Amino acid sequence: MNTILEIIEKRRSIRKYQPTQIKDEELAAILEAGRSAPSGGNNQTSHFIVIQNASILQELKRLVSLEFEKMELKEGMYKSLQTSIKAAKKGGYDFFYNAPTLVIAANRKNYGNAIADCACALENMMLAASSLNIGSCWINQLHWLDDNEVIHKYMTELGLGDGETICGGLSLGYSAINELLPLHRTGNHITYIK
Repeated sequence: MNTILEIIEKRRSIRKYQPTQIKDEELAAILEAGRSAPSGGNNQTSHFIVIQNASILQELKRLVSLEFEKMELKEGMYKSLQTSIKAAKKGGYDFFYNAPTLVIAANRKNYGNAIADCACALENMMLAASSLNIGSCWINQLHWLDDNEVIHKYMTELGLGDGETICGGLSLGYSAINELLPLHRTGNHITYIK
């Protein structure tokens, strides 16, 4: 099988990490894979904020947990958002699974391809990480809190630019889980028209 196809099949969302920080050269390769992703009209306007400072990660975790804890559950709310709110209300909520590295992908507000461009970049990063035997997991929570005043203010302090919106994120680190088998996929149906 083609190496790229093997990496795609092997990639899994990792939610338990070793405390050891990934190597700078590994991080650089992962970020370059993200920067190499396609973007609408070749705009290349994605902005990646990379946090490896443990105290900043802990403060971000604390703020995110507090803000989710304040939210009310609503009928028809997205299931994963409900899960985050419930976990925050229980206490000890860790939205990035205690990974030693968190990459936050932002782009211009009101740019029609913002999320698509960041999604392409984050997927490239996940595949690059998998090829280097580094675990990763897509992180939505900061996107869900993008309009939250407390989170927006803190993210601005961390480098989020004026006129930027948080589109997604990625936890990175060495997996603390034994190698997982590829998932058998049953959804995402295909319609052929020949």
